[in-house]
Amino acid sequence: MENSNFWFQLHHLQNVWYVGFIILLIGYSILDGFDLGVGMLHLFSKKDESRRLMLNSIGPVWDGNEVWLVTAGGVLFAAFPEVYASFASAFYLPVMMLLGGLIFRAVAIEFRSKQPMPWWRWTWDVLFALASLVIAFGLGIVVGNFIQGIPLDENYDHIGYFTEFFHPYAVLIGIMAVALFTMHGSIYLMMKTEGEFHEKMRQFVNPSIIFFILSYAIATIATLIYQTHMIEALQQRPYFFIIAVINILAIANIPREIQLGRDGRAFFSSCVNIICLLSLYAIGMYPQMLRAINAPEANSLTIYNGSSSLYTLHILLIVAVIGMPLVISYTTAVYYIFRGKVKLDAHSY
Repeated sequence: MENSNFWFQLHHLQNVWYVGFIILLIGYSILDGFDLGVGMLHLFSKKDESRRLMLNSIGPVWDGNEVWLVTAGGVLFAAFPEVYASFASAFYLPVMMLLGGLIFRAVAIEFRSKQPMPWWRWTWDVLFALASLVIAFGLGIVVGNFIQGIPLDENYDHIGYFTEFFHPYAVLIGIMAVALFTMHGSIYLMMKTEGEFHEKMRQFVNPSIIFFILSYAIATIATLIYQTHMIEALQQRPYFFIIAVINILAIANIPREIQLGRDGRAFFSSCVNIICLLSLYAIGMYPQMLRAINAPEANSLTIYNGSSSLYTLHILLIVAVIGMPLVISYTTAVYYIFRGKVKLDAHSY
C-alpha cells in the first residue's frame, strides 16, 4: 500500500512540475517575446530618437523578463535532470549561440547610448537587432527539434550531428517564432508609444500580423502532415480542441483591436495566442519531453524516466511556493511603476 501511494505521489509531482515548466516558458515567451520583437524591428527605424524610444520601451523590464528563462532552466535541471543532461549535451552549440545572443543583446542595450558618435550607435544597433533575431530563431529551432525528435541511444545520448538540427521543419518553426515575436513586439510598441512614432508603427503592425499568420498556417499544415504524434492527444481528448479554437479567435481579434485603436486589447490577444501555442505544444508532447526520433517508445525521455526523486520534487515544490509569489510580485510592481507611454528624458537610453 505504501509503495502504491509512493508512486501515486511521484506521478502527481512529475505532472505538477511539467505544468510548472511550461508555465515558465509561457511567461518568458510573453515577457521577453516583445523584447525580441522590439529588437528585430530596431533597424527599421531610421531616426536616433525613434530607436531611443524603442529601447526605453523595454529598458526597465528586459532584464527582469529573462529571469523566467533562467528559472525554466533551473526547473529543468532540478526536476528533470536526465532531460537537462541530454538536452545540454545534444544542443550544446545552439544553446551557446542562444547565450551569446542574450549576452550581446544586453551589452548592446547598455552600451548603445554611452557615446554620441553615429558609427558607435549604429554598431550596437546592428548587434542588438542581430542578437534578437538569433535568439528568436534559435528558440524556434530548439522547439522544432523537440517536436520532431532527435536521435538518442539507449543511454539517452545524442547520436546525430549538429547540422541535423537545421532540418526543414525546425527552420519553419524558427521562422514562425521570428514572426510571432515580431508581431508581439510591434503591438507592444503601439501600446507603449504615442504621437508620430505611434502612427509610424502602424506601418509595421499589419505586415507583421500577415507574416505570422502565413508562417503559422504553413507550420500547422506541416505539423498535421509530418508530426502526427502531436495531434494524438487532441484525437483522444477532443475537449483540448477548444484551445485551438481560442487560439484562432485570439489571432483574428488582433487586427480588429488594432483597427479600433485598442492597442492594449490587441496585446492581450497576442499574449493569449502565445499561451495557446505553448499549451498545444505541451499537450502534444506529453508525457515526452525529449523525443527520440529513431526509437520513440524505447529511447525517449519523458516526465517519468527523466525526473528527480520524490523527495527532490517535494523540496522543489516548497521552494517554488515561496519563490514564485516573489517573482510575480516583483514583475507586477515593475510593470506597474513603468506603466503608461514612453517619453524621452535626461535619464533615457
